[in-house]
Amino acid sequence: MDSPFQRLLTTDCGKNMPDIEIAGTIVGKNKGIIVRRTKGFTLIELLVVIAIIAILMAILMPALSRAKEQGKRAVCLGNLKQLTLAWIMYADENDDKLVNGDTEEYTSMYNPGRKFNDSHYNEPAWVLKDWRIDDMKVKRRAIEQGALFAYTKSLNLYSCPTGRKTMNELRLYSVVDAMNCKGWTSRSDMPGSVMLKRRLEIPEPAYRFVFVEDGGAGDAHLGGWTTYVNEDKWWDPPPIRHGNGTTFSFADGHSEYRKWKDPRTTDIGRRGLQLGSAIREEQPDNEDIRWTQTGSWGSAAKR
Repeated sequence: MDSPFQRLLTTDCGKNMPDIEIAGTIVGKNKGIIVRRTKGFTLIELLVVIAIIAILMAILMPALSRAKEQGKRAVCLGNLKQLTLAWIMYADENDDKLVNGDTEEYTSMYNPGRKFNDSHYNEPAWVLKDWRIDDMKVKRRAIEQGALFAYTKSLNLYSCPTGRKTMNELRLYSVVDAMNCKGWTSRSDMPGSVMLKRRLEIPEPAYRFVFVEDGGAGDAHLGGWTTYVNEDKWWDPPPIRHGNGTTFSFADGHSEYRKWKDPRTTDIGRRGLQLGSAIREEQPDNEDIRWTQTGSWGSAAKR
């Protein structure tokens, strides 16, 4: 049934009547009755918009997180490359001798009378003792007074964007034991763990580690980064600094990222990071262990 307003529009009077608005309704001879909507969203429309935003955030956040990590990783790889170039320059200017890779942990090695290939006598460390120390001034001074700083000239090269300021982390890189840090040939479970003293002694330099981002001065690392030669277990915890992996540099000067392949590696790495100590569990057939052993000790670790 037509409303009174609609019937009115059909009369002669209604035909000449101008458009009028009554309580938000436009009434006119050419319009009939038109309800004017007020501006704004309905509740359902708002909920739809919120749901779309939530979906987009869920899609974009992991991608943004990955992009941020890739940026940190690129900086870290660049730092390692620069450190290794400085390491090579040091050898070039010191009769091919490798810089002392210890950080004054193995104090007996600094005493006179030891064999050359098992000694740090008269060899200043690449970084002085900076572990188990909270004072950032002392940590900076340990780097600046280290033997390698004359070739790097930058504190930034010793750190990585993954560093945790709340824990006063500064140096996050270590030298692997074989590169003039520490030999373990006196141990029956470390056959072939020879400490190299000169660059020319390094066979296949493109496959031998120099630096690793392992947390540097963390409690589980101290002097250098140690791996067993043939044992199916970790000595120092596997570093978990970049996603599920970490970064290494090699004696030929290049650096690369290693994503751990065995889930047992990431598990023990995270537990080691929480405990701040080594967890030496047997992990048979762990390809990450074998890869790091070969990179650390060369042919002695090949099975």
